[in-house]
Amino acid sequence: MRRALLSAGALCLALTSIAQTAPRKMKNPKWNRGGMVSIVGAQTGSRNFTVAPEKYSLTGVASAYLFANKSWGRSGWDTVKYESRHNWNTSVDLSYGLSNVQSSGIRKVDDKLELHTRYTFHAVPRFGLGFQANLRTQFSNGYDYSESPRRRISGFFAPAYLSFSPGMHWAPSRNTLLAVGVVGRWVIVSNNPYSFNYQGGVKPTGETERTLASIYEVDPERTSRFEIGPMVTLQYNRNVFKNVHYRTRLDASYDTKQASRNGLDVYWTNNVTMSVNKWLKVVYNYDLIYDGNVKYFGPNKNQNAIQMRSVLGVGVGVAL
Repeated sequence: MRRALLSAGALCLALTSIAQTAPRKMKNPKWNRGGMVSIVGAQTGSRNFTVAPEKYSLTGVASAYLFANKSWGRSGWDTVKYESRHNWNTSVDLSYGLSNVQSSGIRKVDDKLELHTRYTFHAVPRFGLGFQANLRTQFSNGYDYSESPRRRISGFFAPAYLSFSPGMHWAPSRNTLLAVGVVGRWVIVSNNPYSFNYQGGVKPTGETERTLASIYEVDPERTSRFEIGPMVTLQYNRNVFKNVHYRTRLDASYDTKQASRNGLDVYWTNNVTMSVNKWLKVVYNYDLIYDGNVKYFGPNKNQNAIQMRSVLGVGVGVAL
């Protein structure tokens, strides 16, 4: 945990220094590059306070969103002035958060590492053909603290989701994209896929431990599982007000190899950034995930469920 915290801090400091020294004019004007680096936090304290008996808590979340977009080739369509023949959009979405509560110590509250790229060739106005590629995982281990000793239930590339999706793209406006196609996706659990707490995976009671990979219905010997099926993506990114920026992406797919409703996968990510001034930002992040193959919920920890996480904070932000 200490190593992950130091790595996240070093990353944020490096990105912040880059943001402060980045030149206003890019060497290649065809590339549109930028992003946002922010550090938000919250602190609470109390004494002899029955409503909130925790005497101390401190939470901090560091995040970075970077993008590089390129458009080239004249479309020749006067009716769609914002459109080029070719569009290539790439983004990196990173976040890491820790909370230090007096009674439970330091625990992770946010962890995200996502790379996304998309290419579109516009054959006719507003419509085109293209592909998307995405990689999503996390930086460090996640634990189930309801078990003793604590149970490792996730980690770097445990799982990781790597997907490729060719299809048709529709851009009704400069800020909106709808993509419909076929997706091939690998669910990877390559980082210690067994993760047993006890020697040989046998508890003192004689029960057999569940492997980490089996939580995601991945064979620990193969360390990956392949899915294929239809996919729909909706993206929206714009300044909704002068000082408020909103971006979202919704991915919905269905694995045709699954014989039941477990094949449904939904990933919805949202970010709202409000600029109070040049440095002070209010940030809200909300992610929703539904994966019918992830079965670690319910009284017996064998059911799937909607996963949600959100972060609302005030802190320092640097626009690149």
